[in-house]
Amino acid sequence: MVALQKLSVFKKMTQIRKVIKTGNSLALTIPSKSIKDFNIKEGDLVLIKINRSKASISYIFSGHPRQLSLIGSN
Repeated sequence: MVALQKLSVFKKMTQIRKVIKTGNSLALTIPSKSIKDFNIKEGDLVLIKINRSKASISYIFSGHPRQLSLIGSN
């Protein structure tokens, strides 16, 4: 996995997203701008990090030296 880096090119983005049902699972959609900015493609592998003490879930897309987080740190 590529080392994570903070890139100043990408501004911090906070949005509220709705959880949707897909089959027997729940899912969150990714804004199209983020998909383009991070070059996310269907079938990309994703590492999911769950931090229960902070009530946060982070998604790390393999092959991309960037991290998307569902909950921004304040």
